[in-house]
Amino acid sequence: MDDMLKDFVVEALELATNVEEHLLTLERNPGDLNTLNAVFRSFHTIKGGAGFMNLPAMVSACHLTENLFDALRTGQVPVTPIAIEAALQASGFVADQLDELANGAQPESLSAMPSSLEDILTSAIEGKTEAPAAAAPAVATAAATPVSNVGADGLDWNALYLAVVPAGTAPELAAVAASTTPAVAAEVAAPAATAKPADAAANKPWDGVDRRGGGDKQGGALKEDSIRVDAVKLDTLLEVAGESVQAANQASVLLEKLAQFPVEGHAATLMAALAETLNRASRYSTELQRATLATRMQPVGKLFQKFPRLVRELAKDLGKDVELQIEGAETEVDRVVVDSLYDPLVHMLRNSLDHGIEEAPVRAKSGKPAKSTILLKAWQEASSVMIELSDDGKGMDGQQLRAKAISKGLISDNAAQTPEEMLQLVFLPGFSTKEVANSVSGRGVGMDVVKTAVEKHRGAITIDSVLGSGTRFSIRLPIELSIVPTMLVRSSDAALALPMAVVQRVVELPEEFEQVGGAPVLRDQGRPLPVRSLAGALAYEVGVEKVGIVIAAPQPYILSVGMVEGTADLVIKPMTAITVPGIAGTARSAEGELVLVVGLSFLLDGCRSTPRLAA
Repeated sequence: MDDMLKDFVVEALELATNVEEHLLTLERNPGDLNTLNAVFRSFHTIKGGAGFMNLPAMVSACHLTENLFDALRTGQVPVTPIAIEAALQASGFVADQLDELANGAQPESLSAMPSSLEDILTSAIEGKTEAPAAAAPAVATAAATPVSNVGADGLDWNALYLAVVPAGTAPELAAVAASTTPAVAAEVAAPAATAKPADAAANKPWDGVDRRGGGDKQGGALKEDSIRVDAVKLDTLLEVAGESVQAANQASVLLEKLAQFPVEGHAATLMAALAETLNRASRYSTELQRATLATRMQPVGKLFQKFPRLVRELAKDLGKDVELQIEGAETEVDRVVVDSLYDPLVHMLRNSLDHGIEEAPVRAKSGKPAKSTILLKAWQEASSVMIELSDDGKGMDGQQLRAKAISKGLISDNAAQTPEEMLQLVFLPGFSTKEVANSVSGRGVGMDVVKTAVEKHRGAITIDSVLGSGTRFSIRLPIELSIVPTMLVRSSDAALALPMAVVQRVVELPEEFEQVGGAPVLRDQGRPLPVRSLAGALAYEVGVEKVGIVIAAPQPYILSVGMVEGTADLVIKPMTAITVPGIAGTARSAEGELVLVVGLSFLLDGCRSTPRLAA
């Protein structure tokens, strides 16, 4: 794909995604003129770029949709469900073609606009309230649809011309076309006849900015405030920035050790100059690292805005009335996290819609409103981003989950005894409560994928459910992936790092503990908390552990370690060659020592491995 086409695809995909969000808003508020205008402008902009890139099917779809929204915003036709559905189908068709281009398809290989899309758009433009019935292919006539003048070469040159010429020049084409056929002349003149003077600015392709090497209409150069940089280059820059910070920290430690030796005269002057230079280098490397991190941060709203239409379509397929509410869309997180969360959230939404939300009669018997609510929420908490997906459905029955897991042979009879462990069973591979699979769920694939994807990025997921009231899934992820605030500890002479996201405080451990069920317990702020050895959990030889760390997990506990050596922001490297239970990655301390980073999910699970298939 050449650079010009790539730029168009990226911009048009963003516009198409925004269009879907606008359309779903319009479905709730049909009279919102601002939204009507925004959709019109988006389709017009995509049409302009598609015309320049010689994408006739996309031009045709956008041109018809543009005509529809011109009629809607001027009040010529009402905003009806068929109009919303037609526009959604058009945006879906455009997005599909853009996705094909993004995946390497050649423009000439793209499919033509489906006749069904043309029919529903035409019906909406004519103000009809019902979608057209499927019909046999029609014989071509002079009364063809406004963008059906396709020549022998397969291109609709009239529509392509209208897509790229400035507003107001269409009558010139009409005059030329008059020498051919009346149908063509009418086709070309129609858009110009409906154009409004107030829309002249909106009718400029590319929002008035010539991205093909020129300036604005007056010939002045327009300064763009952003550029596109390959993500791989940003990743490389971040890695270099992290290593520079690490090198500066190690140099500082070496300088401190060197300062312990007596120096005088010229050597003392050089030492002072070296210290000042190193401080400056350390400060600049840290600023470089922060600036590079900022370039990778994206609001989760870019991800969340993809889901309202998904929920709408799935709810319609299942015959349920569901509203998706979104909060905290402005919360920023590493772009890699944003990209990796799409599939997990899709699985969770499908699970909620199919398993969690009840049918309307069942909700009525329970005293619930017919319309159910799914809440997708994000917020920042310390150095983590929290993403929560909750519904007001029927909740999860832990005992039923356990019985199903035992019957499928996924766990043994004495496993998953506590309510929390029972809920975690939904993450087992092959687990499903559906007896018969449907188009949405029931194949035993999904929630295990969610947990794997979250843990891949050093995150953790927990479940909270109340039978009859609903279920809440909570995902905790680092805001950015490469640098993590940690507490440095040592156990069995091993250097370890704990993510500060779950560290509450440090306590001194007594010589002897209370025993509950044969397990050590320590009272912390009036509450008895179990004490677990970090060395023991990692299968190290347990030595003397006199320091405890209160871990903020769903079931809080105290983690015993040999000693605490301080805190540090570590540059984390994932473990790719081998997998070590409980360890998420490695890092280098300021002294250059190799440090093993304990996994966030491992700590939140109480330093216990996730239940697996029974042997």
